[in-house]
Amino acid sequence: MNNGEDLRLRDPKITPTSEALEQVLGSSYAAYEIFQSALPNLEIEQQWQWYTPHKAWFAKGQYFRTTPRGTRKEKNLYWLHVFEGHFTVAVWFKEKNRTEALKAGVSEKTKRLIRDARTMGKVLTFPVTFDITTAKPLADVCSLIECKKRIEG
Repeated sequence: MNNGEDLRLRDPKITPTSEALEQVLGSSYAAYEIFQSALPNLEIEQQWQWYTPHKAWFAKGQYFRTTPRGTRKEKNLYWLHVFEGHFTVAVWFKEKNRTEALKAGVSEKTKRLIRDARTMGKVLTFPVTFDITTAKPLADVCSLIECKKRIEG
């Protein structure tokens, strides 16, 4: 995992663009594009936001649904961070849903990530974080996002 000092996209006045992302990600940009193309099928909207504590731009993936009473609800499904040459996607689960995450139809490597993830915070959550340089882990990322969309909320 990366520390915050390696984060890129650190100018609060410059919203991330495709050109800026391609420059920072290099050959990993192809995986980023594949991930972005999967989002509409997952009914996810990705939004870039500046986070002052980290002094960097982060993208959050959100799912919006309308309740039977007409209220629009949103659910954060992942956080995306950009580093030099790669990006990370972190999907956070409540501890009570660890077993469901393990049943998400993911690889043994990802199941190990889920089992080994440390719980933190008052709400007892844990992150499953993927360092992405190629499209290979994206199937597991999308499976976990679908799982979280289904079980939490």
